[in-house]
Amino acid sequence: MEAPERPRAENDLDEARSSLIRKIAVGAAGTAVTGIGLVMLVTPGPGLIVTAGGLAILASEFKGARRILDRIKRRIDDRRSS
Repeated sequence: MEAPERPRAENDLDEARSSLIRKIAVGAAGTAVTGIGLVMLVTPGPGLIVTAGGLAILASEFKGARRILDRIKRRIDDRRSS
């Protein structure tokens, strides 16, 4: 005997819940990595690389972080070409 199908509303709620959990996890991880990178700017370590990595993590879920990361990439490209 097969299990009855779940109503669409329950599936939508589950998807929304998992999406929210993913955004929170990505936000926390990206913020932590970015923060560590910022600390590394004034202490020994690859601060710029770690900060960029944190922004890349954040950019996977948040448009604002994507815009900042794109702006940084453009500045790097401009400096390379000049």
